[in-house]
Amino acid sequence: MAQDVPAHGPGNRAELSDDRPSSEQDRFGESVQAAIDAKTKPLGALGKIEALAARIARFQRSLKPRAERCRLTLFAADHGLAKAGVSAYPQAVTRQMVLNFLAGGAAANAFATALGAELVIVDAGVAGVPIRHPALLSRRLGCGTANALVEAAMSAESLGSGLQTGRTLGAEGTHEVACFGEMGIGNTSSASLVAAKTLGIAVDDLVGPGTGLDEAGVMRKRQALAAAAERTETRLGAERALNEYGGFEIAMMTGAMLGAARSGKLVIVDGFIATVAALCARELEPGSNEAFIYAHRSAERGHQVVLNALDGEPLLDLGMRLGEGTGALLAWPIVRAAATMMREMASFGDAGVSGPHAR
Repeated sequence: MAQDVPAHGPGNRAELSDDRPSSEQDRFGESVQAAIDAKTKPLGALGKIEALAARIARFQRSLKPRAERCRLTLFAADHGLAKAGVSAYPQAVTRQMVLNFLAGGAAANAFATALGAELVIVDAGVAGVPIRHPALLSRRLGCGTANALVEAAMSAESLGSGLQTGRTLGAEGTHEVACFGEMGIGNTSSASLVAAKTLGIAVDDLVGPGTGLDEAGVMRKRQALAAAAERTETRLGAERALNEYGGFEIAMMTGAMLGAARSGKLVIVDGFIATVAALCARELEPGSNEAFIYAHRSAERGHQVVLNALDGEPLLDLGMRLGEGTGALLAWPIVRAAATMMREMASFGDAGVSGPHAR
């Protein structure tokens, strides 16, 4: 069997791009596949788990990859465009949900507890006076964004600060797996506009019910976002799209994905809003995509459009559309199992088990 190479675990990955000669990359990829094929099972019997294990091994550059520890970082912020009635809930819910997270009462808390994942809550820009709580990280860029329907959501300076703050948070910690979630009334609208401008498509192709708008509400949302989209050119770069239409939490999450990927962490990408952040991260640093594992196919209409643009094949399809990183957390045990299979499952030779007949 080919020799393992040093793993690029948390804190060790200096560059996102793989600058090794392509022949060396090919040889290691062949070693990974040979190791999987030699394990005590029929060829391909573990289906997509084998492909996932191979991807993790290639990213960590190790035949014995690890995905034992997971942190969910949840970014919360408010959106000026919520004033246009693009959500079924009032803007005050953002703040109320942050307090719920801090009290341990949200779905993200329940899933993190069930799965033994660490949970970090970040105030990226919740409207109103700052929330004071020992468990809350305050990284506020303001009291919510400006109304992106009529003006840029944030300044270039705020965007730069948000991306850099996210990079720092994403790189911190010794966990091998990073999940990122969000909370912000109006953020499916913000994400729809960012995705539409980054991909150069009509925002109408992405608009869905979000937090549960009825038919009339969806129509109102479509009209408002179409008007907002008219402010700028059809296609914008990721930074400009975030500047014009993003949320503080989406910008910070984009930076966090970049920071996590650069530090050698696997990034499990949650639903629609998180996938839009991944789209922006990939445009800003294409090599970051090596770290991304897509958790689930959201019920939000625009998610599949963005997944297609990223060639993303999600692990789960549970009809979820909550956000909060909940889908990413549910995918973590699968990622962990795939890495453990790669690391601990015996080969035919090691176990003294007869392999298939030679052909």
